[in-house]
Amino acid sequence: MSDAGTTGTAGIADVTGIAGTAVPVVLAGARGHGRWHLDNIRRLQDKGIVRLAGVCELTPLTAAELPEGLGAPEQSADFGALLDSTGARIAVVCTPIPTHTDLALTAARRGVHLLLEKPPAPSYAEFRRMADGVAEAAVACQIGFQSLGSHAVPAIRRLIGDGVIGEVTGVGGAGAWARAEAYYRRAPWAGKRRLNGVDVIDGALTNPLAHAVATALALAGATRAEDVIGIETELAHANAIESDDTSCVRVSTADGRRIVVAATLCAETPGDPYVVVHGSRGRITYWYKQDRVLLQRAGHGPEEYEYGSTDLLENLVEHLTDGAELFVPPAVTESFMRVVEAIRTAPDPVQLPDDAWQSLPDEDRRTVPGIDGLVASAADTLALFSELGAPWAAPTAHPQTAHPDDPKGVST
Repeated sequence: MSDAGTTGTAGIADVTGIAGTAVPVVLAGARGHGRWHLDNIRRLQDKGIVRLAGVCELTPLTAAELPEGLGAPEQSADFGALLDSTGARIAVVCTPIPTHTDLALTAARRGVHLLLEKPPAPSYAEFRRMADGVAEAAVACQIGFQSLGSHAVPAIRRLIGDGVIGEVTGVGGAGAWARAEAYYRRAPWAGKRRLNGVDVIDGALTNPLAHAVATALALAGATRAEDVIGIETELAHANAIESDDTSCVRVSTADGRRIVVAATLCAETPGDPYVVVHGSRGRITYWYKQDRVLLQRAGHGPEEYEYGSTDLLENLVEHLTDGAELFVPPAVTESFMRVVEAIRTAPDPVQLPDDAWQSLPDEDRRTVPGIDGLVASAADTLALFSELGAPWAAPTAHPQTAHPDDPKGVST
């Protein structure tokens, strides 16, 4: 894949005229998680970095829904027309997953740069269509994996490169979260694998805990499509949904490493997700929502570090105006999208038997007894749920026989 428009100086020429002034931004999808983007844009607007020029929503935001200080941005349900009328130079796309590719290409055709929420697409074919179209248009595109904007990531890579924990044997990821049953009623596509014949793939590993997958792949040095040679999935759900809420995946890489990420939205005691790098002489644990790192190695006491993080929208502006390296161009998410594709083409998730989950009416949610420990054990041992004795787990192997650019996908 060409990296044009994602690194280096591509795209700088058309924003140099506004260097030193606030870059006009349009936000598509301002409700739900989009509210976080509204607050972040307001924060950056206060710093003089960006200016909210427009909001694209099917129903316009009320004055009460706009954070104080953002002014009165233009609003329209027509994304392309809004980009044209506002003169936006950046579009933040935080809309339902199946709409990402078409909206990204609508912006790219107009020369508008992108911050595209994760997951970037519901299938590898749609991802390729988006990434190739963005590259052809020579616009910059940042994928919204904020964990990869943490300064902890390059610090961990340096520790690995310096051999501090010896030879890396694998990487684990664990996410034990809780979501109320109302979470799956928040939108028509929530908890769906497909909606009206269109792929959605809104599961634990592909959406709420997608950061754990992408971060584990990044720390393993396996971000490109060709880095992946095998994928195994175990997908299940306790809630009355189509997609998975309790799942794990194991990725085999071309350099012989194993990456296992286990996730649940049915935790008994929810905690912060983390990624752990296993080495022959130690381990590094990274709590990516806290930018916190714990180094444990032979012959030393535990060492803990906290790092800062660079906001991805701010990094995108710096890339366009100053040539800063873009943290998360589409190329960095190729292997993640191979995981999404494996989950998309896997058999439908297993419905957990009634005796495997409990209802917590006071919290409007379901929990799976023992799942917290099972998730942690998977990350610690690089084993799948079925290998750890979960009787309900159904393993599925995905031989990687198709070329990653094959629009039919990456698994057979």
